[in-house]
Amino acid sequence: MRLDDERESVNVEDRRGGGFVGGRGATIGIGTIVVAFAASYFFGIDPRVILEGASALQGAQQQAQPAQRQGAPSNEPGVVFTRKVLGNIERTWTNVFTTQLHAQYEPPKLVMFTNATPTACGTGQTAMGPFYCPADRKVYIDLGFYDELRKRFGAGGDFAQAYVIAHEVGHHVQNLLGISDKVDAARRRSSEARSNALSVRMELQADCFAGVWANNAQRANQRLMEPGDFEQGLKAAAAIGDDRLQQQGQGYVVPESFTHGTSEQRVYWLRRGMESGEVSACDTFAANAH
Repeated sequence: MRLDDERESVNVEDRRGGGFVGGRGATIGIGTIVVAFAASYFFGIDPRVILEGASALQGAQQQAQPAQRQGAPSNEPGVVFTRKVLGNIERTWTNVFTTQLHAQYEPPKLVMFTNATPTACGTGQTAMGPFYCPADRKVYIDLGFYDELRKRFGAGGDFAQAYVIAHEVGHHVQNLLGISDKVDAARRRSSEARSNALSVRMELQADCFAGVWANNAQRANQRLMEPGDFEQGLKAAAAIGDDRLQQQGQGYVVPESFTHGTSEQRVYWLRRGMESGEVSACDTFAANAH
């Protein structure tokens, strides 16, 4: 990606190196957040679901205040990259909301953190991977995930990293459009299998929305994408399919436990968004959806 001419977003909060000012009880252990298998390890996890059962700690989290870095914005490459990608995503979705949805886009905040940080959805931890919290409308990311994406999944490159951010912002778009609330309500009335199926639809739609961003960003700036960029994103989507992660992690797959979609599904919906550039093309909840 050519980001030299991109403006950095100001909607970024840097909590790295801060930790909590609340003492004990402000974090939740790995066992509590239920990262027993890699399928719940990365991308788009709704913390309200993952942190279910941890309500006893919520009071401590609400009182804990994250320490923030002071002074000028960091010029570290990963930070600059994240700010520039988010800035482009903001401008692109502002235009898409105006032209396609005839509505006003409200950008999310992005929080950079290390290890653990309080959120309106509970304690966020590095082990959860990047995630979006609907309650505070913030995307959370430990920048070390970029290295994990490259080393563990062989999905390196600027666009693969940008896809991570765009996917989480896709969940924000769902929140703005009222999709998140409707799906959450339906999940509460559903069996576990049906609830998981709805989660898959949510994740696939966020993938499609990431593709919508990529399409419109490229149309607005023909120099933004370089040869091979889109392929990087598709490779990343394939790498984090539920079936592939479960096969790698436990040697077999349990389809009824899928919460994010198969590699084939994730690639399909990301590509669909990339090719169409239309929000209307991302109805993953249609009866005949892939």
